[in-house]
Amino acid sequence: MPETVFGLPAHPLIVHATVVLVPLGALLVLLHALWPAARARLGIVTPLVALVGLVLTPLSTESGENLERMVGRSELIEEHAHLADGLLPWMIGLFVMAVVVHLLGRRPATSKALGVAAAVLAVVAVVGVTQQVVRIGHSGAEATWSDTAAHAPTDDRGGDEG
Repeated sequence: MPETVFGLPAHPLIVHATVVLVPLGALLVLLHALWPAARARLGIVTPLVALVGLVLTPLSTESGENLERMVGRSELIEEHAHLADGLLPWMIGLFVMAVVVHLLGRRPATSKALGVAAAVLAVVAVVGVTQQVVRIGHSGAEATWSDTAAHAPTDDRGGDEG
């Protein structure tokens, strides 16, 4: 994987796609699992979006490791990397549940108990993915901007701008 794209680090570019598609996949899985009308309309789109999110997850991690070598290590970057490593298992679970709810939605004779169990597991995967993405994003923003915020210019006028 290239470290840069058109002279820019690849990590932020790949991460932006991940940050859009992973939560979108989670939302689609939730809709697919809990709303029959959406299930009929979403069809194969749900597992496909979850698959793209799953593929992007290790690409984001790998590009982050490349960026880490370029900028150097810090505590904040280490925390961000540690959290990012925890997303892949959640994404595997989300993808599996995307496939399961899609297949169950195609079989109208599915037992109610199986449908409820799949919906519960889908919600667990959605919550797990969502909380992990939020934590990773927050730690990445801290790692990126903490130094900038610490050196931000201050207002020398001495008053409130209310």
